Amino acid sequence: MQAAQAREIFDLLHDDLEAIEREFRDDSISTVPAITDIGEYLRAGGGKRIRPALLLLGSRLFGYAGRSAIRLGAVVEIIHTATLVHDDIIDEAEVRRGRPSANTRWGNSKCVLAGDWLYMQAFKIAVQERNFRILDLLIELTQQMVEGELIQMESLGRRVTLEQHLDLIYRKTACLFSVSMRLGALLGGAGEEEERRLGEFGRSVGLAFQIVDDVLDLTASEDELGKPVASDLREGKLTMPVIYALERCTPGEAELIDAVLRERNFDSVPHEAITGLLERYGAIEASYEQAARYAEQARRAICIFPDSEIKRALLWMPDFVVARTS
Repeated sequence: MQAAQAREIFDLLHDDLEAIEREFRDDSISTVPAITDIGEYLRAGGGKRIRPALLLLGSRLFGYAGRSAIRLGAVVEIIHTATLVHDDIIDEAEVRRGRPSANTRWGNSKCVLAGDWLYMQAFKIAVQERNFRILDLLIELTQQMVEGELIQMESLGRRVTLEQHLDLIYRKTACLFSVSMRLGALLGGAGEEEERRLGEFGRSVGLAFQIVDDVLDLTASEDELGKPVASDLREGKLTMPVIYALERCTPGEAELIDAVLRERNFDSVPHEAITGLLERYGAIEASYEQAARYAEQARRAICIFPDSEIKRALLWMPDFVVARTS
């Protein structure tokens, strides 16, 4: 059922998503071959394109069908891609979506600069809209994402509270979902309250998306993830299921998690010991329940809009995010 609904949504947006993909490809071309090669490698790596899909749905909810949705759809995907490049460098990641990460192929120095170039290219495209509100949203978004990365770097290997974790995943993930929806609302001429509600929808969907990502990182196979299992723990990052277990387990059990964080690997503590700990305290189920609550918040945020094919697609999107397996 979920797969059938996914096809329906993406069939509805198919032509515009194809146009965004072409725009992304064309906008990643530079006179410097290394930038073009890295940009094309990243674009060809795929991805769900959920963020531009949300922007398209947000604009269509108000009847907008112009060229600006294509340009801004490419902008949000380029920004997302630039953040992935920088994330992989910071995390010293070797694999992304089942392929060698860009920094593994081209080295950190070239990839830092390519990521910077992609950020600037995204803003160059956005400037064509001649709309200060759009630029304000994108500037605030970029600041939030950079702040989120710095907060995460400072908390590596350390325990954090659930509240701190939720603030982090808002900055690193949900903020881009929220801004994608608000950009669509702006294009469609939405009022202030309508834009706020779409932004809240995006925020809630983004939080649910990242919580499910956190769970899959611990429970899915390497083939499904396209990267090593439990990468977050190996990198010293605490995520919602682990935080939930830490708040409930014994000091001895907590020491197992602390050991993995210190070693940045499963050297003295096997991976199965951590998954067993999560199962013992129902951490996976609790995380999915929290993701489902955010999905419900998202649906409530757009309940005021009249029924339409686009609204039904938006109402289904939170279920897609929570039910996905990769």
